[in-house]
Amino acid sequence: MRFSKTLMTGLIMLAGVNAFAQKKAEKFEKLEIEMFPKAKDGFKQVYIQLPVAKNESDLKVEFFVGAEKLLDCNKHFLMGNVKTQDLQGWGYNYYEVESNGETGGTLMACPDQKKTKKFVTLQPEIVRYNSKLPLVFYVPKDLEVRYRILRPDAKIKSAVQR
Repeated sequence: MRFSKTLMTGLIMLAGVNAFAQKKAEKFEKLEIEMFPKAKDGFKQVYIQLPVAKNESDLKVEFFVGAEKLLDCNKHFLMGNVKTQDLQGWGYNYYEVESNGETGGTLMACPDQKKTKKFVTLQPEIVRYNSKLPLVFYVPKDLEVRYRILRPDAKIKSAVQR
Protein backbone atom coordinates (compact mmCIF):
# COMPACT_ATOMS: atom_id res chain seq x y z
CA MET A 1 0.00 0.00 0.00
CA ARG A 2 2.80 2.39 0.98
CA PHE A 3 4.70 1.51 -2.23
CA SER A 4 1.66 2.31 -4.42
CA LYS A 5 1.21 5.72 -2.74
CA THR A 6 4.87 6.52 -3.36
CA LEU A 7 4.59 5.32 -6.94
CA MET A 8 1.44 7.41 -7.53
CA THR A 9 3.08 10.50 -6.00
CA GLY A 10 6.13 9.99 -8.21
CA LEU A 11 4.01 9.60 -11.34
CA ILE A 12 2.00 12.74 -10.54
CA MET A 13 5.22 14.72 -9.98
CA LEU A 14 6.68 13.37 -13.22
CA ALA A 15 3.54 14.38 -15.12
CA GLY A 16 3.75 17.87 -13.59
CA VAL A 17 7.41 18.27 -14.54
CA ASN A 18 6.65 16.99 -18.06
CA ALA A 19 3.75 19.45 -18.44
CA PHE A 20 5.96 22.29 -17.21
CA ALA A 21 8.74 21.32 -19.66
CA GLN A 22 6.26 21.19 -22.55
CA LYS A 23 4.83 24.58 -21.59
CA LYS A 24 8.36 25.99 -21.41
CA ALA A 25 9.19 24.54 -24.85
CA GLU A 26 6.04 26.04 -26.37
CA LYS A 27 7.18 29.58 -25.56
CA PHE A 28 9.03 29.88 -28.90
CA GLU A 29 7.68 29.63 -32.43
CA LYS A 30 9.43 27.21 -34.79
CA LEU A 31 12.56 28.97 -36.04
CA GLU A 32 12.92 29.20 -39.81
CA ILE A 33 15.87 31.17 -41.18
CA GLU A 34 16.79 29.03 -44.20
CA MET A 35 15.27 31.61 -46.57
CA PHE A 36 17.70 34.33 -45.44
CA PRO A 37 20.92 34.72 -47.47
CA LYS A 38 24.23 33.34 -46.24
CA ALA A 39 26.70 35.77 -44.65
CA LYS A 40 29.31 37.38 -46.90
CA ASP A 41 33.05 36.99 -46.25
CA GLY A 42 34.07 38.86 -43.10
CA PHE A 43 30.49 38.85 -41.79
CA LYS A 44 28.43 36.54 -39.63
CA GLN A 45 24.70 35.92 -39.47
CA VAL A 46 23.18 36.31 -36.02
CA TYR A 47 19.55 36.26 -35.00
CA ILE A 48 17.23 37.00 -32.11
CA GLN A 49 14.35 34.62 -31.49
CA LEU A 50 11.74 36.24 -29.27
CA PRO A 51 9.53 34.19 -26.96
CA VAL A 52 5.77 34.14 -27.46
CA ALA A 53 4.25 36.85 -25.24
CA LYS A 54 0.83 38.14 -24.34
CA ASN A 55 -0.11 41.43 -26.02
CA GLU A 56 2.90 41.46 -28.34
CA SER A 57 1.60 44.67 -29.92
CA ASP A 58 2.42 46.44 -26.61
CA LEU A 59 6.07 45.32 -26.69
CA LYS A 60 9.09 46.64 -28.57
CA VAL A 61 12.63 45.35 -29.03
CA GLU A 62 15.64 47.63 -28.75
CA PHE A 63 18.80 46.22 -30.29
CA PHE A 64 22.40 47.32 -29.96
CA VAL A 65 25.21 46.45 -32.35
CA GLY A 66 28.64 46.91 -30.85
CA ALA A 67 31.83 45.56 -29.37
CA GLU A 68 33.62 45.45 -26.02
CA LYS A 69 36.56 47.89 -26.05
CA LEU A 70 38.98 49.41 -23.57
CA LEU A 71 37.99 53.09 -23.38
CA ASP A 72 38.79 56.20 -21.36
CA CYS A 73 36.28 58.42 -19.50
CA ASN A 74 34.82 60.00 -22.68
CA LYS A 75 31.44 59.10 -24.17
CA HIS A 76 32.09 56.78 -27.11
CA PHE A 77 30.05 55.46 -30.03
CA LEU A 78 30.72 53.04 -32.84
CA MET A 79 30.85 54.55 -36.31
CA GLY A 80 28.70 52.92 -38.98
CA ASN A 81 25.05 52.23 -39.64
CA VAL A 82 22.37 49.57 -39.79
CA LYS A 83 20.42 49.17 -43.04
CA THR A 84 17.06 47.44 -43.17
CA GLN A 85 16.86 45.11 -46.17
CA ASP A 86 13.83 43.38 -47.68
CA LEU A 87 14.00 39.62 -48.17
CA GLN A 88 12.73 39.49 -51.76
CA GLY A 89 9.67 37.34 -52.23
CA TRP A 90 9.04 36.81 -48.53
CA GLY A 91 8.06 40.22 -47.16
CA TYR A 92 10.48 39.82 -44.24
CA ASN A 93 13.20 42.25 -43.19
CA TYR A 94 16.75 41.67 -42.10
CA TYR A 95 19.49 44.05 -41.01
CA GLU A 96 22.92 44.65 -42.57
CA VAL A 97 25.49 46.38 -40.41
CA GLU A 98 28.15 48.55 -42.03
CA SER A 99 31.00 49.35 -39.64
CA ASN A 100 34.75 48.96 -39.62
CA GLY A 101 34.81 48.98 -35.80
CA GLU A 102 36.16 52.53 -35.43
CA THR A 103 34.88 54.60 -32.55
CA GLY A 104 34.21 58.29 -32.12
CA GLY A 105 33.59 60.20 -28.95
CA THR A 106 33.83 63.31 -26.86
CA LEU A 107 37.21 64.93 -26.24
CA MET A 108 37.11 65.54 -22.49
CA ALA A 109 40.34 65.42 -20.53
CA CYS A 110 40.55 62.23 -18.49
CA PRO A 111 42.73 63.09 -15.48
CA ASP A 112 43.48 59.51 -14.44
CA GLN A 113 43.94 58.11 -17.99
CA LYS A 114 42.32 54.93 -16.68
CA LYS A 115 40.74 52.70 -19.33
CA THR A 116 37.78 50.43 -18.64
CA LYS A 117 36.05 47.79 -20.70
CA LYS A 118 32.76 49.11 -22.16
CA PHE A 119 30.26 47.92 -24.73
CA VAL A 120 30.36 50.66 -27.37
CA THR A 121 27.51 50.62 -29.90
CA LEU A 122 26.04 52.08 -33.03
CA GLN A 123 22.87 54.14 -32.54
CA PRO A 124 20.36 51.72 -30.93
CA GLU A 125 17.19 50.96 -32.89
CA ILE A 126 13.70 50.06 -31.71
CA VAL A 127 11.56 47.62 -33.71
CA ARG A 128 8.22 45.97 -33.16
CA TYR A 129 8.00 42.73 -31.22
CA ASN A 130 7.02 39.67 -33.27
CA SER A 131 7.68 36.18 -31.90
CA LYS A 132 6.72 34.60 -35.23
CA LEU A 133 9.75 36.03 -37.08
CA PRO A 134 13.39 36.11 -36.00
CA LEU A 135 15.36 39.34 -36.14
CA VAL A 136 18.23 38.46 -38.50
CA PHE A 137 21.45 40.49 -38.66
CA TYR A 138 24.56 40.39 -40.82
CA VAL A 139 27.37 41.93 -38.81
CA PRO A 140 31.15 42.12 -39.18
CA LYS A 141 32.79 39.17 -37.40
CA ASP A 142 34.23 41.36 -34.61
CA LEU A 143 30.84 42.87 -33.61
CA GLU A 144 27.93 41.45 -31.63
CA VAL A 145 24.22 42.14 -31.24
CA ARG A 146 22.53 42.61 -27.88
CA TYR A 147 18.91 43.46 -27.18
CA ARG A 148 16.32 44.22 -24.56
CA ILE A 149 12.55 43.97 -24.53
CA LEU A 150 10.73 47.20 -23.81
CA ARG A 151 7.44 46.93 -21.92
CA PRO A 152 4.91 49.71 -21.42
CA ASP A 153 4.25 51.28 -18.07
CA ALA A 154 0.98 49.88 -16.77
CA LYS A 155 -0.36 53.32 -15.91
CA ILE A 156 -1.59 55.71 -18.58
CA LYS A 157 -0.79 59.25 -17.52
CA SER A 158 -2.39 62.54 -18.50
CA ALA A 159 -0.52 65.40 -20.15
CA VAL A 160 -0.38 68.74 -18.39
CA GLN A 161 -2.70 71.38 -19.84
CA ARG A 162 -1.87 75.10 -19.80
